[in-house]
Amino acid sequence: MTWRIAVLRGDGIGPEVTEAALRVLGACVAFQERPGLAGGAAIDAEGSPLPNETLGTCLSSDAVLAGAVGGPKWENGPVRAEQGILRLRRKLGLWGSLRPAKYLGLPTPLREDLARDADVLVVRDLSGGVYFGEPRGTTEVGAFNTWRQSEEQTIRIARTAFRAARSRRKKVTSVDKADVLEACRLWRRVVTNVGKEFPDVQLEHRHVDAMAFELLASPGRFDVILAENLFGDILSDEVAAFAGSIGLLPSASLGDGPPLFQPVHGSAPSIAGKGIANPVGAILSVAMLLDHGLGEPAIARAVEGAVQAALREERTPDIGGNATTAEFTAAVLRKLPAVLAAPKAQVEAEVSAWGV
Repeated sequence: MTWRIAVLRGDGIGPEVTEAALRVLGACVAFQERPGLAGGAAIDAEGSPLPNETLGTCLSSDAVLAGAVGGPKWENGPVRAEQGILRLRRKLGLWGSLRPAKYLGLPTPLREDLARDADVLVVRDLSGGVYFGEPRGTTEVGAFNTWRQSEEQTIRIARTAFRAARSRRKKVTSVDKADVLEACRLWRRVVTNVGKEFPDVQLEHRHVDAMAFELLASPGRFDVILAENLFGDILSDEVAAFAGSIGLLPSASLGDGPPLFQPVHGSAPSIAGKGIANPVGAILSVAMLLDHGLGEPAIARAVEGAVQAALREERTPDIGGNATTAEFTAAVLRKLPAVLAAPKAQVEAEVSAWGV
């Protein structure tokens, strides 16, 4: 089967790391690349961060692989580059985000004894919260946004988190600010009720300010972190501290339409074109695409294993090495055939250890 993959290469280092990811994807499955413009590149070419042609391409594809978008060039214009990805999520009906992060044996801001047991999955609602609530606007003397959260939105993302926990360590930590926000009181009530459907999974609640501290003070105690849109966005960037660089983290956006996969990092325009961008987040996004988009979990684990093996030999400058983007990608491709041929149990054991 030849899969139809919409590819939005993005801005800054987006095209470089997306190309690396596509090389790895091509070594795993047959696919047809269906290119489209999004973000700043689309604003420059079409005047919109998500042209209708790009949206049509994404809607008719099996999955979407995107690079980072945005940069200083488009920050003060009438429309921001990042609005294209937000609109794409809405139009594709994507309401849930998965962002895994774990210790990789690399230098991190945390002490090793704290970081080495870190292995979390942030499950984030993409449909509600302050990002999409109406009314919103700006006046000459102020600005305003509205935070809205519905029971339906909360139920479906909570069930996603509990189901994910069942295949991990069976623990969900739900994050809110129920002491001061009505929307968060609804969130806590609904999550508590959903938790009763999963008696085999432990549920705890944390206020977001306490959670931001505890994640770094004791990361090994957390498994699945369930959060609404704003809190999930912030915490899923914070957990990059476990891995050592935000350039290492992938993400998946799932829902009713074709799923979207992209690295968590930004477009890093200061290093664009230098050939030193870290492609790990993009390559691991391909692993998530294989798993959650194409139904190929075994191949996904092989890609993760190849990345792990490559990190033992090659590292880009942001994680203490001097390898180029191309050199690291080549190392992953060298390791991939052996990992694909390895027994399933061996691959799963090595990936679960995941230290380098």
